[in-house]
This record gives sequence, C-alpha cells and structure tokens, in this order.
Amino acid sequence: MRKKKWYEYLWIWSIIYFALGFFNILFAWLGMIDFLLPIVIAVFGKNKWFCNHLCGRGQLFALLGGRLKLSRNKPTPHWMYSKWFRYGFLLFFMTMFGSMIFQTWMVASGASDLREAIKLLWTIRVPWGWTYTAGTASPWVAQFAFGFYGLMLTSAIIGLVVMMLYKPRSWCTFCPMGTMTQAVCRLEHRE
Repeated sequence: MRKKKWYEYLWIWSIIYFALGFFNILFAWLGMIDFLLPIVIAVFGKNKWFCNHLCGRGQLFALLGGRLKLSRNKPTPHWMYSKWFRYGFLLFFMTMFGSMIFQTWMVASGASDLREAIKLLWTIRVPWGWTYTAGTASPWVAQFAFGFYGLMLTSAIIGLVVMMLYKPRSWCTFCPMGTMTQAVCRLEHRE
C-alpha cells in the first residue's frame, strides 16, 4: 500500500475553513490562500500543480463523490469543458468578486454600513450576524470577510451540486481558479 503524502489530506482544510467561518466570519480571510496560491504556483511553477495536488476542495469532492459514493458518476457534460462556458463562468465569478470588493470599499470609505450577511448563490441574503462582534475588526475587514465567505460558500455549493449530478470532480472543469491558472500556464508556455 502506497504511503499518502501530506497534501493528500488537504480536503480537511476545506472543512475547517467553512467551520471556522461559520463561527467567526473573520476566518474567511484565510480563503485568500486558496485564491492567491494557485496563481503564484502557476506563475512561478508554470503548471497547475495546485489544482492537481493541493486543492482541498477538489479532494473533498473526490472523497464525497468517490469513496462515499455521493456522486451519480455520470460523464461531465461537454459544454462544461467548453472555452465559452469556462471563461464565461470566470467572468461572472470575477464580476461577483469585483462587486464584493466595491462593497468593501464603500464600507471602508464610510459611504455604506457593514452588512452582516452572506449572499448565497449571489442573490439570497442570509443573515450571518452571529459570526461577528462589532468592533472586533475594522468594518471594511469584516465586510470583505462576509463577502468572501459568501463567494467561497456559493462556489462550494455549485461544486457539490455538479459533484452529485456528474463525476466527483466535475467542478474542476470550470473552476474559476483552474481556468485562471490554465490561462497563466498557456501564457507562460507561449514565451
């Protein structure tokens, strides 16, 4: 039997991340690791090593859908692999990220008040006030945390749905981070 490497247990990180954010929203900032590290590895490593080895979310979907058999294990539809869908979803995702940054800037500039809510699936406002005590951090820090946690939770829900409907790692075919790292790698290999 092959000995597992330390990074094959990073699916635990995904669970810990969402659990910590559920109890204290400021832990949502830890998600920036999953947001920045793939790009850094793609730029300096010129590959998708993060996606293939370090992505805790992909590992979690593989565990839930594969070993725990929560997936129908049907082939991922071809349109999910298509360039127009992957880049369209990336554009949509980055638009939502930009909206979150704008809201954070509005709170930082004093033009808007802190919204202690998570936007689930980018539209459903879920009050999440128990996870933050006013004054614990600057309001803009908390606003970013609420927005970023909502973004991470929404993408996890989408990933879980496609995991159940299709193959366990179907999310990986159109994951915004995977699409960005693939674009970075293609640019790197053109040089």
